[in-house]
Amino acid sequence: MAGSIRIRATLSGDVAEVKALMRHPMETGQRKDSTGNKIPAHFITEVTATSAGKTVLQAQWGAAVSQNPFLSFRIKGAKAGDTVTVQWLDNKGESGVGEATVG
Repeated sequence: MAGSIRIRATLSGDVAEVKALMRHPMETGQRKDSTGNKIPAHFITEVTATSAGKTVLQAQWGAAVSQNPFLSFRIKGAKAGDTVTVQWLDNKGESGVGEATVG
């Protein structure tokens, strides 16, 4: 899912605030379609964020996270010009990635 994450990183002192909006259906496998058939589960299972070559956030998610999830976190020790990358992997093996430059 190319372009599936919109990400922004702003710097205040030495702390970068990162905000990421991930485009994903996040289906639990419990809902039914209009014909009464269950919609197959399709949700993000892993989220990883890196900055300056180091992992700064690693999370395991499940079906309880809402559609198009929003993630916000802070990175202490960030510098202007650093690149922050957020990646996700879902239960179907699909992935998404987004990058932002701290500014």
